Amino acid sequence: MLKIIPRLKNLTAALVFALALAAGAAPAVPVASARAGEQLNFSLRTTEGGAITSQMLRGDVVVLAFGASWLPLSREQVKAVQELADRYADRDLRVYWVSTDSDSPKSKNYASDEQLRDFARKNKLKIAVLRDPDGALFKRVGVRGNQLPAVVILDREGSVHGEPIAGIDPKGGLAGQLSGTLNGLLGAQ
Repeated sequence: MLKIIPRLKNLTAALVFALALAAGAAPAVPVASARAGEQLNFSLRTTEGGAITSQMLRGDVVVLAFGASWLPLSREQVKAVQELADRYADRDLRVYWVSTDSDSPKSKNYASDEQLRDFARKNKLKIAVLRDPDGALFKRVGVRGNQLPAVVILDREGSVHGEPIAGIDPKGGLAGQLSGTLNGLLGAQ
């Protein structure tokens, strides 16, 4: 009888793993973090059904503001992000709000494209909303502690510039906080 118990445990573990794979779950695979100066390659879907790729963005300075519609701080973040986009509208700066909300209706953090468009409208966000539903890009840029909301800057070559900024300034000064870095990357005007 005692010899059977370890075999049952192994069989149970194998059965659970097989069922998880059959259900579409994949084993966790570590994601390497991007380091400052490393070029990112990605493709993110917009809530309008299009796609934005890293190749499309080469030549422009890019701000990716990661957040989630369920996170109260993201409401403050989107206001600051829109102010930043407005302030630099006449420069070669592209600003995107990147939602880490799940696109799986079974998830507790699910948000449909329509719900994200409503979130953007309610918060007066006029810039494109991109989707990173499994957080692959967010994890790759290496935000300390995976803290949302967060901001990442990409230079004209598509490389991460500096350390990602985790959290938000409670005084809402994102444009001021980033202006030195952005003006340096964009060149004087």
